[in-house]
Amino acid sequence: MTTVLYPGSFDPIHNGHVEIVETASRLFDRVVVATLHNPQKRSGLFDLAERSRLIAASLAHLDNVEVTSFSSLVVDLAKEVEASFIVKGLRAVSDFESELQMAQTNTTISGVDTLFIPSASSHSFLASKLIREIARFGGEISGMVPPAVADALHQRFTESNEEIHT
Repeated sequence: MTTVLYPGSFDPIHNGHVEIVETASRLFDRVVVATLHNPQKRSGLFDLAERSRLIAASLAHLDNVEVTSFSSLVVDLAKEVEASFIVKGLRAVSDFESELQMAQTNTTISGVDTLFIPSASSHSFLASKLIREIARFGGEISGMVPPAVADALHQRFTESNEEIHT
């Protein structure tokens, strides 16, 4: 059985992320999607528990997908879930540059290889940061995120008036 790990901030998960997971779920026996707090980014809009819940709701149609959260090295989690590979999505050449460096580092320190899955051009422009900003100002996001995420963003920005920190 081949297990892959798809780590990311997923704050929030969007349709581009869902596409990558759907592709991975067709290619591999088990996909573990893991949300993390990225120390290089300020605190997110949704906490880890909220992100995990939104990810699970967005991927409920996939039987071979599990959701978790973590605050350790990705390679440590990869070993813990017995992942053969780390999966990362690529939208553009700029993603490749940073992801390649991370992949090479992860392989060097753990032996776990990274596989890149390109997103469809219809999703290549999606970025959680942009979606948060559009939602914050009441823009239309329903075509960019799963329904549970659209509802959560709408609720966050209309009922609590919480400011985002990016």
